[in-house]
Amino acid sequence: MVRTFLFLTTLLYFQQANTQIPNTTADRSNQDSLYWITVKTDSGVIHAAVTFPKGSGPFPVVILLHGTHGFAQEYINIARRLADSGIVGIAACWFAGRKGAGERFITPINFDDAPPLVDAPGLDRFRVARYSIDTLLFEIRKLAQIEKNRVALFGHSRGGGAALDYAVTHPDKVQAIVLNSAGYPSEVIQRSTALDVPILIIHGTADNPEDGGSLFTNIAMARQFEAALRAAKKDVEAKYYEGSGHNELFRNSTQFNDTVKQIIQFLQKSFAK
Repeated sequence: MVRTFLFLTTLLYFQQANTQIPNTTADRSNQDSLYWITVKTDSGVIHAAVTFPKGSGPFPVVILLHGTHGFAQEYINIARRLADSGIVGIAACWFAGRKGAGERFITPINFDDAPPLVDAPGLDRFRVARYSIDTLLFEIRKLAQIEKNRVALFGHSRGGGAALDYAVTHPDKVQAIVLNSAGYPSEVIQRSTALDVPILIIHGTADNPEDGGSLFTNIAMARQFEAALRAAKKDVEAKYYEGSGHNELFRNSTQFNDTVKQIIQFLQKSFAK
């Protein structure tokens, strides 16, 4: 059995050295409550930025999974905003490297020892992701400030695919998922009946390959996925941004703010059920 471990580093983001290792039972009254954790898996090391709300908790938690463009500062920014609303935000580097047209819209943060990017056909591309997410969740739940049964996943693009796959294969471990600019090939749409958690779909109507999307992130496929969920009487909400592209979240401050608002409102309703 692969052994996992979790430790909090002595660095805050951007070289804030000599910080004490935080007591996870302490009150988070400081303004900057961002800490780094690392979780070792059999395929690499997951590095994650954890943002704690003020107070002693326990708090619900959202794990943020980046897209093919790679891990970036923008995901930490989302995590911080979640913490401002009483939700622990965890921005995780779940695979190393980056590629695609979406790279130009983010501020990259590199961790070369993270698990590899798997480009296998079909659902097998998420095999490593399942184990990585499961390992990260196992360790995160050990933190005293986490509400163990109020856990959500947010995924952008490929990260949305990983979040969706995990929710289907581990239905008892997450209570909600948010899919931002995710891809919806036929095999994903066919799995819609297997989902048993509240789902928020966020998508731009002008999503296209030129700004980091793909044939599977076309708005028609997102609407088809939503329709399949509704036909199966699943708990689904959808927010479509007219004229927005695949990576609009990261380059349009108005959409960024509204998206964060949509996520927080959705999670507050979902966690209250």
